[in-house]
Amino acid sequence: MPAENLIGFDTIPQTIPHFCIESFRKNNKRDALAYKRSDVWNYLTGTEVIERIKRIATGLASLGVKAGDRVAIISENRPEWSLTDLAILSLRAVNVPIYTTQAVEQIRYILEDSGAKMLFVSGKKLLKHAEAAIQSVERIEKLIFFDADATLENDSRSLSLADVEARGDSYERDSGQTFDELLSQVKSDDLATIIYTSGTTGEPKGVMLDHENFVSNVIAISKGLPIRTTDRSLAVLPLSHIFERSVFYVLCSNGVSIHYCAAFDQLASHLQEVKPTIMTAVPRLFEQVYHKIVKKGKAAGGYKTRLFDWALKVGQDYWAAKDMHESVSPVLAAKQAVASRLVFSKWRDGVGGSLRFFVSGGAPLSKKLSYAFWAAGIPILQGYGMTEGCITCANRPDDNKVGSIGTPFEGIEMKVAESDGEILIRGKNIMRGYYNKPEETALAIDADGYYHTGDVGYKDADGHFFITDRLKDLFKLSNGKYVAPLQVESLLKQSPLVSQPVVVGSGRKQVGALIVPDWEALKEVLKDEGIDASGTREELCENPHVIKRVQRDAVELTRELNDYERVKRVYLLPREFSIDKGEMTPTLKIKRSVIDEKYEEAIDEICGS
Repeated sequence: MPAENLIGFDTIPQTIPHFCIESFRKNNKRDALAYKRSDVWNYLTGTEVIERIKRIATGLASLGVKAGDRVAIISENRPEWSLTDLAILSLRAVNVPIYTTQAVEQIRYILEDSGAKMLFVSGKKLLKHAEAAIQSVERIEKLIFFDADATLENDSRSLSLADVEARGDSYERDSGQTFDELLSQVKSDDLATIIYTSGTTGEPKGVMLDHENFVSNVIAISKGLPIRTTDRSLAVLPLSHIFERSVFYVLCSNGVSIHYCAAFDQLASHLQEVKPTIMTAVPRLFEQVYHKIVKKGKAAGGYKTRLFDWALKVGQDYWAAKDMHESVSPVLAAKQAVASRLVFSKWRDGVGGSLRFFVSGGAPLSKKLSYAFWAAGIPILQGYGMTEGCITCANRPDDNKVGSIGTPFEGIEMKVAESDGEILIRGKNIMRGYYNKPEETALAIDADGYYHTGDVGYKDADGHFFITDRLKDLFKLSNGKYVAPLQVESLLKQSPLVSQPVVVGSGRKQVGALIVPDWEALKEVLKDEGIDASGTREELCENPHVIKRVQRDAVELTRELNDYERVKRVYLLPREFSIDKGEMTPTLKIKRSVIDEKYEEAIDEICGS
């Protein structure tokens, strides 16, 4: 089916602002964008969205923003992020997004390396976090706040977004140039953004993506997934990340109503109020939801707990059979129908009751967890992408293989390198290169145009791709055996007692795990099993009975692995790994080299030196 019929355009737009603005105009939905403020949902129609994009764009033009200028944004999810993004792109300027969790030194580096001319900040909270970095970068001409009350009285560079829009109101009269004339100059090969990868090692690299990179992705995904103009979505992953931003462009271009969720602690209530039909998330979210549901089911007691356990087992058996293309007996099908009605209906209600599918990315999702959600009638389609190439592949509702990252979207080539099993990708979605880093670019993209992802995996006979680990994360034990820590960690996360696991053992005798427990769940289990749960977290981490209880889960969950891959011993940590301490990236990936150095003695203790 031609793309123009699939996503409703007579002529396919060649740039992101053309795509999104035309979709807002064509659909003119009452709730094109929605946000909650002071406990009330506010809605922007398609027409209102277009008018605000125009005012912001022409206001920026009046301030001197022109083609090629870098404009940075640091903000949580809110409509202003997207409106400003589309306004920047409408001027042929370049959006430089910054994570709200980025360390101050990294914010300073990004602003200086990109040469940002202006910076948008959401409000006082983020200003307080980033102010030291902002004040040290002299080349920033304007500091623009989404919240009017956050502007700085003693800083001549400071103004509000409302001030920018007010300037836009008179721009066409004063300059003699219309917004449409500005927009008409944007071309497909114009640079659209520089996104700095958080990186688990070294300084961030600026990924350069042009309009064609994004537009090709919008078209490919729109053909591959059943997205409808009647859909509602909830944006909870940060828009500063390539995943949610690419998804926004796809949904926007397809006329989906987009609701913003600024923080994870708002998610539960937003799900009930918005009742999304499609949504993106990461495995950590599903793991937290799953453990909460299991905890509640186990705590019910009596026949309710027995019913919950029975339903969970039935659901696992039913979807395991479906996934393996095995026949499902009439008895098992009947049991699944009963379990769905009596138990899993509550799961569906918990995510709003209208969800058609989730798309998950960023890390592997365990089969056990996937089967549980599918059994509950909440399909999770695992996908795959990277900053350097947007979204490359995913499972489909009618072609889902649990554990895989699915098949490539149209126009994207994927293959597995024969030498080391690395996943290679080629297509219009692949970046121009790393900003100011030609040597790094040459290492990442080979002479044939394939981007080397750094991920190791394989392709099965049905064309589905599987990721087994990061090439640089594989480590070798002293016996010469290689271990893929990511897969082992995905198994450990199935334990309700585990919040954060890091599998270790490089150069040692055996595999071990540093584990940050889910302290609430652990204390309840210890109490139920008659183990003393008193004392501080630090004291509990050294209590041999507590260690053995968590270790028991780790040993059991890794029992089916090869002997050398199994977790033999664990070391408990009282606090979660954090971005501030340099242990994690802003996208919550573990910096393994930092962990190995910081916890060297502990690793020697559980893995043998």
